[in-house]
Amino acid sequence: MRPAAFILFIATLPTLLACDSPGAPQSTPNTPHSLRIVTLAPNLAELVFAAGAGDALVGVSAYSDYPPAAKALPLVGDAFTIDQERLALLRPDLLLAWESGTPAHVVDELRQAGYAVEVIRTRSLDDIAAALARIGTLAGTPHIAREVATEFSVALQELGDAFGDAEPIRVFYQVSSRPLYTVGRDHYASGLISLCGGINVFANLDELAPAIDVEAVIDRDPEVMLAGTDAGSDAFGEWDRWPAITANRYGNRFLLPADELSRPTTRVLVAGKVICDALQTARQRRSDALPAAGDS
Repeated sequence: MRPAAFILFIATLPTLLACDSPGAPQSTPNTPHSLRIVTLAPNLAELVFAAGAGDALVGVSAYSDYPPAAKALPLVGDAFTIDQERLALLRPDLLLAWESGTPAHVVDELRQAGYAVEVIRTRSLDDIAAALARIGTLAGTPHIAREVATEFSVALQELGDAFGDAEPIRVFYQVSSRPLYTVGRDHYASGLISLCGGINVFANLDELAPAIDVEAVIDRDPEVMLAGTDAGSDAFGEWDRWPAITANRYGNRFLLPADELSRPTTRVLVAGKVICDALQTARQRRSDALPAAGDS
């Protein structure tokens, strides 16, 4: 799996750009074309493009492959290691770090080296819209970013409205099987499940991606199991050992588009629609499996 799963406030863009970072310009840029941005997580590169500031992006981290233009940009490292020489050559005015993925010590080291670093939070669905707006403000594209953020929020609302009256159904989302990880209530995937009328059976957990054991899943007896396509066609194979789990009895095991679900960006809408469709199918299977009223 790709490096998992968000904001320190920098008062103003002029102040941020005036920091004594390597290669920083002597004057404050007024347009996104004169600002030089480097992102330290794939989802942040995607958000920069979505915020209308793709022309300002001069460097990205490993696995930054969407949109396609991101693949052509120089790599500065991965989630844990930064190529300091490459970074210095790029002369960035601003580094965007991911709160849930960039280690705190890496952020501290970069700041100590004189770089201006903004830490972006994208834990929840609301955070994604806020991150877009924040990036737009920093990059000088606030109007574009706010418009995209609003469209994203409206689409989420419409998804929730469409399934607001759906019958609740218990859902287990499997991040990985070995070790076994799921999502807690504050994770954006849990938010998508809720929008679709589902109940995340581990919504009582505070951690974003907590480790759990098989017994905990059995005890919660989910009616639906979800996993990303990157887990492979046998993502649920080990659960065959417990045929009594309701999701197994109903055949409610669904794979979700990994690329769209694994990164907190506007593309989670695609995964959200797939989740909603899967839960509707699961409800129908549950209904078909239950005896009709009056049957003995």
